[in-house]
Amino acid sequence: MIVPCIDLMDGKVVQLIQGKEKALEGEEPLVMLAKFAGFPEIQVIDLDAALGRGANDDIVELLAGRARCRVGGGVRSPERAQTLVDQGAAQVIVGTAAFTRTGINVPLLESIAAQIGKDKILIALDSKYGKIVVKGWQESTDLTAVEVLKSLEPYCGGFLCTYVDKEGMMQGTDLDWFRSLRAATTLPITAAGGITTLEDVKSLMSMGIHSAMGMAIYTGHVKLDDLRQLL
Repeated sequence: MIVPCIDLMDGKVVQLIQGKEKALEGEEPLVMLAKFAGFPEIQVIDLDAALGRGANDDIVELLAGRARCRVGGGVRSPERAQTLVDQGAAQVIVGTAAFTRTGINVPLLESIAAQIGKDKILIALDSKYGKIVVKGWQESTDLTAVEVLKSLEPYCGGFLCTYVDKEGMMQGTDLDWFRSLRAATTLPITAAGGITTLEDVKSLMSMGIHSAMGMAIYTGHVKLDDLRQLL
């Protein structure tokens, strides 16, 4: 599966480099959604909610009402997860809140799973310099993605794994890292971060890994029609 991404900030569709620098703005959210017609699922990340400076709930609800969407950003409680489900999210992405600096936040994950069901949860494993990073990729934990995958399986229906080192940089991704993740769990994995070419997508597909794509699509480096053919 190929999952186009819509990242929201200040009511606009954006793409960031390394989660910091805004590289570009896309067209209006519904225009982007129309461009992504034919893809089975869209990934919507509310960056404002993730950074704790408001939310784009109206846009999220609009998008999730018109397409199957997985939605993330600022999911720190069962109540927030439920709100996103009520807005139409097919799955909810839990990132920073899933971890402490030294381990897994089991009580929170248990409570979210009890609230919306584990199959509706995707846990985000964002890795930089080999370690899971949180809080907008600004803080590093002592954990690696490979070592926690099995322990996280009881609380989710799959994983969103981002190779932050190359995210948004159009320099390719780390296929060996994703290969090691695939060997560590039987749950669905979606790869993100640095996926730049059709060859990257094909390599991930051969591993049984989905691709979440942003910058390569928005810059026209990879054509949507070519991606549709891979579907």
